[in-house]
Amino acid sequence: MNILMHLWFLKNYVESSPWLRYIFKMALAVSLRRALLMLLTATIFVLMVLYWNQGGIKPQSYINTYEKSVGSREALSEFPIPVEKIWTYKCEGDKCVRYHYLTLAKGEKRVPFMTCSMTCGDINIWPHPTIKSGVSSKSLTFSMEDIELRLDTPYPQVETQFRQSFELFLKDLRRIQRLDFRDSSGNEGGDGGGVAGGAEANAAPVASLVNADASGKVEDDVGDHKKRHKRRYADAGQSESHRLRGENLGAASILANAFGGVGSRKRCDIETFTINVSVHKFSDLHLNFETDESYRLTGGFENGHYKVQIAANSFFGARHGLSTLEQLIWYDDEDNVLRTLSKAIIIDAPKFRYRGLMLDTSRHFFSVEAIKRTIAGMSHAKLNRFHWHITDSQSFPYVSKHYPELAAHGAYSERETYTDEDVRDVVAYAKLHGIQVVPEIDAPAHAGNGWDWGPKRGMGELSLCINQQPWSFYCGEPPCGQLNPKNNHTYLILQRLYEELLNSTGPTDYFHLGGDEVNLECWAQYFNDTDLRGLWCDFMMNAMARLKIANNNVEPKYVTVWSSGLTNTRCLPKSQFAVQVWGGSTWQENYDLLDNGFNVIFSHVDAWYLDCGFGNWRATGDAACSPYRTWQNVYKHRPWERMRLDKTRRKQVLGGEVCLWTEQVDEEQLDNRLWPRASALGERLWSDPDDVSDMDTVPQEVFKRMSVFRTRLVELGLKAEPIFPKYCAQNPGECI
Repeated sequence: MNILMHLWFLKNYVESSPWLRYIFKMALAVSLRRALLMLLTATIFVLMVLYWNQGGIKPQSYINTYEKSVGSREALSEFPIPVEKIWTYKCEGDKCVRYHYLTLAKGEKRVPFMTCSMTCGDINIWPHPTIKSGVSSKSLTFSMEDIELRLDTPYPQVETQFRQSFELFLKDLRRIQRLDFRDSSGNEGGDGGGVAGGAEANAAPVASLVNADASGKVEDDVGDHKKRHKRRYADAGQSESHRLRGENLGAASILANAFGGVGSRKRCDIETFTINVSVHKFSDLHLNFETDESYRLTGGFENGHYKVQIAANSFFGARHGLSTLEQLIWYDDEDNVLRTLSKAIIIDAPKFRYRGLMLDTSRHFFSVEAIKRTIAGMSHAKLNRFHWHITDSQSFPYVSKHYPELAAHGAYSERETYTDEDVRDVVAYAKLHGIQVVPEIDAPAHAGNGWDWGPKRGMGELSLCINQQPWSFYCGEPPCGQLNPKNNHTYLILQRLYEELLNSTGPTDYFHLGGDEVNLECWAQYFNDTDLRGLWCDFMMNAMARLKIANNNVEPKYVTVWSSGLTNTRCLPKSQFAVQVWGGSTWQENYDLLDNGFNVIFSHVDAWYLDCGFGNWRATGDAACSPYRTWQNVYKHRPWERMRLDKTRRKQVLGGEVCLWTEQVDEEQLDNRLWPRASALGERLWSDPDDVSDMDTVPQEVFKRMSVFRTRLVELGLKAEPIFPKYCAQNPGECI
């Protein structure tokens, strides 16, 4: 109350005195001027900050700005590829040139390396398309939530399988966009995940764009082949061939909701990204040597809508088209969005039918997840057959339903085994990637541990020379072991194993019997009055007969054995057997096998053995197959050219395979032993590009594409080894 009385008295006193009223008004004006001046100063400061930071970080002082860029980067703590904010790239003469971003003019936008690489020069995918390729130099932004699938096929099984493959495609894109990784503040990377949605509308039929003649080759119906591999700077205003119809939210929406995408959406160039897939000719979901793997892919943009057409004659061709589309998409770490090229046309088909990778899971055990990761890498490189060397003399990890004693006596541990469910899991995963699993139970040699329980079961000696010393007399490497060719129980066990594996892998026209490195000295201890070479022939023919029984009395078109000094004895019918040639590329056996009429798969030790070059694990010094095979060695190896094969002999070459024997490899080294070297074989067997220059020189353009492809593998979770220093990756053409 006292305070109010004092205030009332003060008010009356000021009002009654004119000179006090004047002083009060002047003080109020000064205060207002000061407040306005402070507000103006703050506004100017904010505008200056906004100006200096438009389009990216601009230098005030080099050190301060660099520290600012490091502190504000999108530091995805788990993602293996860092964001390079200090560099920008310009396309000069079909080559990306690196510039220091901190020294450029104010307001100039940073261009990430991947954006430059994908829009500069020739098409940047691996393997290179074989028939025709043309892409625009303009890129467009989009988000995963824009993607929808429309599938046109009369085959329900193809539709089901492709939709599952499409989910894997979306998961890859999610990883590429860093949506499953968190930054240092705990926020999810990227601009948020995809969209909700579910039911698919009936899509309008897509006209087939790929036609096959009787030989299975793709007909080119899109113009002049002389310019087929030149980049096309296409007009972005060209109209689409089809308008979007109906309402189709697609699988991308389902996946996005499942992962719970969050965050505000950025405005992108593409409002809807529709992938139309057409498969009309073949319904088979089991890869064979007659499978048409060709495809045609086109992409175009108009009025905010991007439409992709993938047309193929089989699921496998469509799957390859989807793999190619994935390589036409990349993450822009400046705009934090996905990008693709505004126009693309690709017509593609493989040169060889068999494009394989062999993994030995006996000398070291590899988990199902590691095998799946390998299969995923194969799919990106368009390799199509996973040769699973399951067993050897070191261990027998496969748990047979009929003979579990094999794993009980032969596995390294109970944990390090493969059940029938595991095999089926791997096979199903491989099918979604367009890959056939080819299991191998090596016989008669390389069969020791796991086969020693026969006498206890009243079945006699199933295998001979098991762990016998000195090992060098009886096998190629310890431990020894070789199946008993005169014990009928041995053949019955093989029949049951073949039956189980065929039931797990499905119908096939290709099977591998093994037959590697038979040591006649082992058998000579027991059958010294017998023609030992003839004994090997009898064993292989008996194994073939058992395979036929296991395969419902159907003989696979190609039954393969490893090459050896015994494969040239001419006891194996060339109409029934193919030979996987693992010896040196200059060995006489290469010519002899072809001259004797055998179909062959090349796996030459001097080019396509990926375990070589790591020293001798039994002693000091080099191993038998040194030196190390670089990816360039793998890529440049063209035995059909070096051997000067005529057309008849070339038709006998089914393809090739890289091999990884695992004496010195486990899961810790698996990825970097395989990748990116195995992908070099992918391009060699898919595209088989000509040697336009020296036969031992890899062109710069190939180095550039391999470097980008290796980066893609790392983005997708494969620990692929680098092909040169990172400086060379950032500066294409400077090191090569």
